[in-house]
Amino acid sequence: MVLVGLLMPALHTFSQDARIIVQIANDLAMGKTSMGEMTMTIERPSWTRAVSMKSWSKGTDYYLILITEPARDKGQVFLKRLTDMWNFMPSINRMIKIPPSMMSQSWMGSDFTNNDLVKMNSLVEDYTHKILGEENVGGYDCYKIELIPKEDAAVVWGKIVMWIAKNEFYEMKAEFFDEDMKLVNTQTASDIRLFGDRKLPARMEMVPADKPGNKTILQMKNMQFNIDLPDSFFSQQNMQKVK
Repeated sequence: MVLVGLLMPALHTFSQDARIIVQIANDLAMGKTSMGEMTMTIERPSWTRAVSMKSWSKGTDYYLILITEPARDKGQVFLKRLTDMWNFMPSINRMIKIPPSMMSQSWMGSDFTNNDLVKMNSLVEDYTHKILGEENVGGYDCYKIELIPKEDAAVVWGKIVMWIAKNEFYEMKAEFFDEDMKLVNTQTASDIRLFGDRKLPARMEMVPADKPGNKTILQMKNMQFNIDLPDSFFSQQNMQKVK
């Protein structure tokens, strides 16, 4: 929140620089560190499945997710450390490295990708940013911002369009396009709640463009920010110990 206060004058001075807006929104959602609990509900035309999890993050380099429910998936852990990602599966006691080619694949059978959940790419550093206009989303006046990947960035999406609330900097909506500029997924945010020292959307809904009746809902239960988390917490050794 201090960062928001410091950068607000710069926003007006530089005609609402798109990169700064994305940076403030990203910092608000991530914090320096975070710890939280959430439930992901996967909805399909003929079935519904819920997955509960805990997550920890540190900046954009470290991310760890522990599955707590259902019983068949309980204890699975996903770790992002710098540019590498691993999955520990207790049922077979195996550590599997997830290659970059798998970042665009479905995470746990949901409409979120591996990249979406562990933030492998930086929305600030890996893309160029351009304000396309302003629109109202969910009752909030938003900047509509286009993100195009830099030439040397190994990213999943060919383009992202984001709607970020002008005053609150909530990421209210995002559209994800493939390399052919075809819409793949649309994410919308709602249910603004207080989490520690900040307000954020507690509900994210991801809907694929070409699969009618499919969607995935990510509901935040609680979040803490800027807690003490050493780099060593995000290790392969800790993947088998974290609870």
